[in-house]
Amino acid sequence: MPLGILNVPIAVLGTINRFVGAWCRGLSVVFIAVMVLAILIQVFFRYVIGNALPWPDELARFCMLWMTGLMAPVAYREGGFVAIDMLPDMLGRRTAAALALILFIVSLLVLVMGVKLGLKHVNSGWLFSSSSLKIPLHLIGMKAVKLKLVYMYSSLWIGLILLTVVNIELILRSIRGLILGSSADADESSNSVFVTDSGAN
Repeated sequence: MPLGILNVPIAVLGTINRFVGAWCRGLSVVFIAVMVLAILIQVFFRYVIGNALPWPDELARFCMLWMTGLMAPVAYREGGFVAIDMLPDMLGRRTAAALALILFIVSLLVLVMGVKLGLKHVNSGWLFSSSSLKIPLHLIGMKAVKLKLVYMYSSLWIGLILLTVVNIELILRSIRGLILGSSADADESSNSVFVTDSGAN
């Protein structure tokens, strides 16, 4: 198989995933900051003033879900998930590439199913509202509106979509690694054949 057939989609997906990953990192920092601030506010009101607020706990959960959904694809692409890499290290590069390809294909099937089931769960979020989080329209003279749970449920669903895109890139990279074997053109990743962004070209 000509490598050009693989290099083009790998380059395109790599560029997309790097760009999206950079945004995910930035947004995750914002969500972490808001989550920590909400927790500190709740601690102050609960233990200092003795009157806990109704909304910080739910806001912290909201931020944690979005942080997880946004950072999971970044960690997956960079090999940041917990893994047992003893077996791949014992194998040759081509054999390890074949093993990685099988695992990535299985992961893709699970992710696609997760996206399909997740969409149903997300749509159910339009039926329910948050118990304490509101859109503060009262600040501009309108009535405050309770936040629909769809905005919370969407976090993990979007995360699954991003994970799927990353997984497709990793499948293509594994196929290329399987073809190249131990040649110099193979991705020099710090995580062996389980290609990460640190060595992606």
